[in-house]
Amino acid sequence: MEPRPATLAALHRDRYAAMVRLATLLVDSQDTAEEVVQDCFVRLYPRFDRIDDPAAYLRRSVVNACRSAGRRRTLERALLRTDRPASVELGADEILDALAGLPARQRAALVLRYYDDLPEADIAVVLGCRPGTVKSLISRGLARLRKVVEA
Repeated sequence: MEPRPATLAALHRDRYAAMVRLATLLVDSQDTAEEVVQDCFVRLYPRFDRIDDPAAYLRRSVVNACRSAGRRRTLERALLRTDRPASVELGADEILDALAGLPARQRAALVLRYYDDLPEADIAVVLGCRPGTVKSLISRGLARLRKVVEA
């Protein structure tokens, strides 16, 4: 557990860039990531004094907001879908493209584990599931990434 920042401004200064990087990996868009993180800071403001670990609360809020943004994006794509080819060529950065193709929970588990370097127990708290579920999400996510990268 990190030391509690004295003010929301201090938390913003210390964690904003890291939260935007985390959100960018989860939503695959820098602009959307910045909006999500800023919205999470705004929602944190009235609760800041009552929360024991604002950094952990912020991380969980960002992950949940990214999941919501992903659901909205999926719905928008489904509504706007036209006949497209079933497979799309991967771009220059295959890992990010493959990561973008994973289900939201698998992507979140992998990003929190390998990018944010959180242990499985902390990831379980952020995702609101059991540590065993985190292990399964990571295992399945890695298997899907291997298939895409090796293809």
